[in-house]
Amino acid sequence: MRSYFYLKSVIFSAILCLSTQLNAQVLTSKQIDSISTKVLSTFSVPGLAVAVVKDGKVIHSKGYGVRSLKSAQKTNENTLFGVASNTKAFTAAALGILVDEKKISWDTKVIDVIPEFKMFDPYVTAEFTISDLLSHRSGLGLGAGDLMIWPDSSTVSKKQIIHNLRYLKPVSSFRTKWDYDNLLYIVAGEVIARVANMPYEDFVETRIMQPLGMTKSAMSFNRLKDKSNIIDAHAPVNGKITPIPKDFTENSNAAGGINTSVNDLSKWVLAQLNGGKYGDKLDKTLFSKDAQNQMWTLHSVIPTGKGSYNRHFFGYGLGWFLSDEKGYFVTEHTGGLAGMVSEVTLVPELKLGIIVLTNQQSGGAFSAITNAIKDGYFGIKAQDRIIEASDNEKEEKDYAKKVTDKVLADIATEQKNVTNKPDLKNFVGTFSDVWFGDVIISEQKGKMHFQAKNSPKLNGDVVFYKGNTFIVKWNDRSLDADAFLNFTLDNNASANGFKMEAISPLTDFSFDFQDLDFKKNEPK
Repeated sequence: MRSYFYLKSVIFSAILCLSTQLNAQVLTSKQIDSISTKVLSTFSVPGLAVAVVKDGKVIHSKGYGVRSLKSAQKTNENTLFGVASNTKAFTAAALGILVDEKKISWDTKVIDVIPEFKMFDPYVTAEFTISDLLSHRSGLGLGAGDLMIWPDSSTVSKKQIIHNLRYLKPVSSFRTKWDYDNLLYIVAGEVIARVANMPYEDFVETRIMQPLGMTKSAMSFNRLKDKSNIIDAHAPVNGKITPIPKDFTENSNAAGGINTSVNDLSKWVLAQLNGGKYGDKLDKTLFSKDAQNQMWTLHSVIPTGKGSYNRHFFGYGLGWFLSDEKGYFVTEHTGGLAGMVSEVTLVPELKLGIIVLTNQQSGGAFSAITNAIKDGYFGIKAQDRIIEASDNEKEEKDYAKKVTDKVLADIATEQKNVTNKPDLKNFVGTFSDVWFGDVIISEQKGKMHFQAKNSPKLNGDVVFYKGNTFIVKWNDRSLDADAFLNFTLDNNASANGFKMEAISPLTDFSFDFQDLDFKKNEPK
């Protein structure tokens, strides 16, 4: 009887699944063209590329708009984009390969590979495993320490980054809370290098990219052999979309270094949907199904609402976000650098993969396209994902503008109060944070100026706000990350330290100003 009812249930589920797909309004290539073109104008994105993989084939692969507002050259399926944190799945897969080869296990202690690895808490240091590096459950806060790699090519070395982890104080207990991090993926890359006895970049390129035929891709911008078809990054600068410099350090390749195209990424997605198999007859193995099961197993739970896809769980595996949407298991990841964002989405049961790469930093652009394509396969009708994403983005920007406008208005009021202006000389000097390094606060022509030693882009004018609080306004307006400087004073009313906090609620979490604690350097 049990076998009968089980068989009946399987047949019913198969019929229901088939019925859902038959009723779905699957987007044609022309419809994807239309949506992508509309996204360009709605979100002010100069260029993007979209690929769709279904049932073992690439059914759509195309570029839209231009690579750069400077050149106006067209984007195509081979145009190269920085995919940022979509690199993390490659790092996880590289470790999976080493696990398959029994050179390590997911439970190998990090200190067994990197003896100098040290977290703030000795117990955490001793217990930290390979899988902990990949699952964002270390106890560190959101983006902790990212200012060593962001927003520009810092002078901090990879060795220093690993050393400085010991100074980052946890905000939650080990393995109890999800908080996204990048630095531990850098450590994961170093684990790969030491176990494989070759640079991390060489391992991923020779063991993953080359076998899959990702011939135009590389583990970093600097490693690309051909840069003739590559995007420029773009961001709003004083309200106008403008090309900006690329800004990710080579130290961070394991967290977000890959440069690739939708054409090349489709090969990666096919291997993922085939359980690590590749080749014309799927007779070659990149990584085992057991390794993929670990990467696609929930390691960290993230609180979530059901949303429009009736989601019941959401969390993080190893290099992938995991959830259920409309009853389907979905694995995905996004990536973001200054001036470029991306998304890769897989629905394994439908043998479906969606890739969207953009050269502007509007997350609404990739989510609108991805969701519109998903809706077709999920049988969801009458949802305008472009309007939905645009409205959400506008609401967030309006709120952020309200916050920053209030601060600017307060500054204007204080500037008129001639009796309340502090003596700037009391706030100048060199201040140091144990992991970030030195910041020089100087007085230049009656104005205060901020300059970070290890992050050259972090320089700008400092203006009085109120009390002992000032505002630093970065000279590079594309950063969109102006911050409060909250000074502490000694008995002589001179600054002996300060802390920082981002002003706008939309400031990228990698500007982890809140983790800094500057103390004034005593004159030698």
